[in-house]
Amino acid sequence: MTGRAALWSAAEAARTTDGTATKDWSAMGVSIDTRTLVPGDLFIALRAARDGHDFVAAALQAGAAAALVSRVPEGVSPDAPLLIVEDVQTALEALGRAGRARCTGRVAGITGSVGKTSAKEMLRAALAGQGRVHAAEASYNNHWGVPLTLARMPADTDFAVIEIGMNHPGEIAPLSRMARPHVALITTIAAAHLEAFDDISGIAREKASIVEGLEPGGTAILPTDVAEYPILRDIATAAGAGLVTFGTADGATMRLTDLRVGAGATVARARAGDGADFVLKVASEGAHFARNALGVLAAADALGADRMQSVMGLGHWQPPRGRGTNETVHLDSARDGQSLTLIDDAFNANPTSMEAALDTLSRAIPRDGVGRVHRGRRIAVLGDMLELGPTEMRLHTKLAGLPAMQSVDLVHCVGPRMRALWAALPEPMRGHWSETAEEMAARADQIVDAGDVVLVKGSKGSEVSRVVDAIRKLGQRDARPEKEAE
Repeated sequence: MTGRAALWSAAEAARTTDGTATKDWSAMGVSIDTRTLVPGDLFIALRAARDGHDFVAAALQAGAAAALVSRVPEGVSPDAPLLIVEDVQTALEALGRAGRARCTGRVAGITGSVGKTSAKEMLRAALAGQGRVHAAEASYNNHWGVPLTLARMPADTDFAVIEIGMNHPGEIAPLSRMARPHVALITTIAAAHLEAFDDISGIAREKASIVEGLEPGGTAILPTDVAEYPILRDIATAAGAGLVTFGTADGATMRLTDLRVGAGATVARARAGDGADFVLKVASEGAHFARNALGVLAAADALGADRMQSVMGLGHWQPPRGRGTNETVHLDSARDGQSLTLIDDAFNANPTSMEAALDTLSRAIPRDGVGRVHRGRRIAVLGDMLELGPTEMRLHTKLAGLPAMQSVDLVHCVGPRMRALWAALPEPMRGHWSETAEEMAARADQIVDAGDVVLVKGSKGSEVSRVVDAIRKLGQRDARPEKEAE
């Protein structure tokens, strides 16, 4: 608990939630998981895959300051430090709203079909050093993730970055109204969660509903390079938001003028609405990262941050694990050159993010003259894209026609949906197909070789992260890029 200030007192939390504290306590943090709980946290007994009440005793034993519960759990003394409420989820939401209300800093909300978590981490990096920054952990962007992030927010936060996601219509607006952002960034619109919407325009309208929570005088940061931009613009305008745009279009407020992807970095040139030209760099490979960074820079500007400091902060950003991380796997540390490059993008997938990842792979440079094959290859290991609705098989098949596929040497496919792509591939490109990621992971030593650049991508539910783990186990992981672009 050393170095952490009190976040919630028993009296304040009870007043906020209309609950009853069994005794006095003071919490320095908020936790929903006993595996990551830090002594001094308030443990929230949420009902999810398991009932959090089953873990209250373990949380208290691990040093939790108290537990927020709807009943006294079995095996827990009635005089234990508890905050008893009618409903735990409702109480968490109340804590979130109160956490937001007492914060006087500037708040950004981020949504989009692709790139929400990366953009959130980019904005965190851009704002670092310009004040106290509070941001969501991992992908905490749903009905419990947003209030949890707000409940964890220190009152003296200067900048807050709140990620807001959805699976079904009507989810984003209530979360945005809870977060009350001053700036709302929409990264892009793509065919994700299509099974819950009639078409992609429905997705655009749902994403645009983030503006419903904007504070008076708030700003919407919108991507111009999507066909649904007019929908986003009209909804933001109707809500009274100030508009800032980013993309390659001539009229974009933040306009991308040049883009170069090199080994270990992506460098872009851009022009701001005030006429200033600048260079933007992220320490990872991918044109999509540069486009997201441009939107993030626009958001940082709108929050009142210093642009050049934001640019410098972005220059140190690298994607979180599973979202495009580029790393070297040494297959034989005793022999020079016996390594491969692994692009770990196994956390999520939809047609748009697949296209971006394959484009990154197509630009990568394999190394010849090493390994069994003696010719470096661009290899993709692709898992099912989930939640795409009735056209899912057609959307998988269409990946075969992407321009980037012409530069890929071999494609291994995982899952029943990806069999459609496997069948559509030209015979020389067709690698192995397996029903499960576990089966493909067992082949790891057969499907890759020294000198290869290997992309692994799929929806989280496809479990292709198992393949990533299996490839890492072939050698000693070195997350540093072999060479950084000039």
